[in-house]
Amino acid sequence: MKEITTLGIDLAKNIYQLHGVDRHGKSVLKKAISRAKLLETLANIPPCLVGIEACGGAHHWAREIGKLGHQVRIIAPQFVSPYRKSGKNDANDAEAICEAVARPNMRFVAIKAPEQQAALVVHRAREAIKAERTALINQIRGLLQEFGIVLPQGAATFSKRLVEVLEDSGMPLEAVGVFAELRGHLLRLEGRQADYDRRIARLAQDKTAQRLAEIPGVGPVTATAIVASVGDAKLFRNGRELAAWVGLVPKQSSSGGKTRLGRITKHGDSYLRTLFVQGAMTVILHLGEKTDPRSQWIRNLVARRGTQKAAVALAAKTVRTAWALMTREEHYRLAA
Repeated sequence: MKEITTLGIDLAKNIYQLHGVDRHGKSVLKKAISRAKLLETLANIPPCLVGIEACGGAHHWAREIGKLGHQVRIIAPQFVSPYRKSGKNDANDAEAICEAVARPNMRFVAIKAPEQQAALVVHRAREAIKAERTALINQIRGLLQEFGIVLPQGAATFSKRLVEVLEDSGMPLEAVGVFAELRGHLLRLEGRQADYDRRIARLAQDKTAQRLAEIPGVGPVTATAIVASVGDAKLFRNGRELAAWVGLVPKQSSSGGKTRLGRITKHGDSYLRTLFVQGAMTVILHLGEKTDPRSQWIRNLVARRGTQKAAVALAAKTVRTAWALMTREEHYRLAA
């Protein structure tokens, strides 16, 4: 076999497809192997450039393959698709990955460390519990409405209000028993969410997360999420690149020398984008009578563009500020 300089791997659950080329770009390896044989096969190949598509398990395999001496690059699926020459199958996908990873201007996904993935596991589990809690509250609201009972909005005091309603509702005992059981399930979910909040508070003891939490609109959840998701912020050339990665820059439709900007792209990490926009909305709602330059800029922006667009603009600005603090290892300073 000729020496392989670039190798594309199409990851899957059990069967992986390999496509390797030599320094002239000629195909020298086309092979399907089992999951158990992947590392053994790569150990017998001299160190080369290895490309894999971003998917479940990609970061794990990138770390393991890197230990064998290979240079590993992870590519987002949307950047691989243009290099697929014909129908979609494992062999064509591996060939497209092999072609894409060798492009000089290709963008790659940073390989996450196990600690970063562990922090993101905490966030994902917390979000799942939060979604289940919201769904349960909405279900209880709907059932109560069947009896003509409408509780005020707000999840924080919902359990307490539910008890007050059940004590003097006049509903049949069977229905009261069901509502009591649902409330018990709600309390268990709230207890689990509180436990994950404490875990995030421990993660927030990280020095970088503490610096980020100094930014208005950024709390422990957002700070730990961006540290775990981004890792090394120096991989981005500037703050706008990070904002684009989060999906908080305008979508372009420019041609003929005319620049047309539309809505935000919504590319990248939707979880981070949601956290930053929610944090920006909180800042806007608590502006009060503040007269510092930043508050005045936000107030003027809200007057010109409305609250929601101002929140998105402030979120993008916050991401750029976060990039500056992460790359320069500085603390947040409010502009005079």
